[in-house]
Amino acid sequence: MPVITEPASETVETPTQPRRRVLRSEVVLVLALSLGASGVSSLISFLGSLTAPGGLGHKAAVLNGSRAVDRPWLDLAWQLFGIATALVPVFLVAHLLMREGSSLRVLGVDRTRPWWDLGRGTAVAAAIGGSGLALYLGAHAAGANLTVVPTTLPDVWWRIPVLVLSAIQNAALEEVIVLGYLLRRLDQLRVPWIKAVVIGSVVRGSYHLYQGIGGFFGNVVMGVLFCLLYRRWGRVMPLLVAHALIDIVAFVGYVLLAGRVDWLPTA
Repeated sequence: MPVITEPASETVETPTQPRRRVLRSEVVLVLALSLGASGVSSLISFLGSLTAPGGLGHKAAVLNGSRAVDRPWLDLAWQLFGIATALVPVFLVAHLLMREGSSLRVLGVDRTRPWWDLGRGTAVAAAIGGSGLALYLGAHAAGANLTVVPTTLPDVWWRIPVLVLSAIQNAALEEVIVLGYLLRRLDQLRVPWIKAVVIGSVVRGSYHLYQGIGGFFGNVVMGVLFCLLYRRWGRVMPLLVAHALIDIVAFVGYVLLAGRVDWLPTA
């Protein structure tokens, strides 16, 4: 008689002790290859800015800088290479989920509800974008934040498309790893929900610390909100959309407004 097996479930399993050690090691390695390493780098950068002569407000943090000044085609190649390689940890997470019989769909990363995701993502972006800008301007005026320069790319035909791709890459990397993957693994490790939210939010804030105190705390608050919405909706996609829209508006808006309005700090 043939043996009938049940399809693999995508529910969160309770790991045995050896499995716990494997999951803990996996989480450390994934973060060390991605946003955890960025957090350490941001801390070093922040300490360097903090201990250098002058205040934080007189220093700049460039998000999308040129890699080959006066050589636009080489610069474009470097920009696309950087975006592609930054997404490798996302594919690693997809591979690890596949090995456990699951996929990114268990995190709500799919195209099954595009309009639902777009509508909620747009609403979240509108709510967070304005308050985030106000927090940044206030922190910068108080001398607690560096001047954030979204781009110093040259005025060439590919500048806006590359900035849009960079925004989408940032959103995919951060939301898939810190929101979906990390919270799933912490749940599998039986970490209490509140503690998992704190861990995820502090990790999110850590890799924005290079921007200053305002960048850190602003992203911690954003992390808490995203965790709560993720728990309510069970999907990363609307929050990925929200993050991408926030960054697209910030990057492209800077190109359009820098030097033309007096309230936007520039380097």
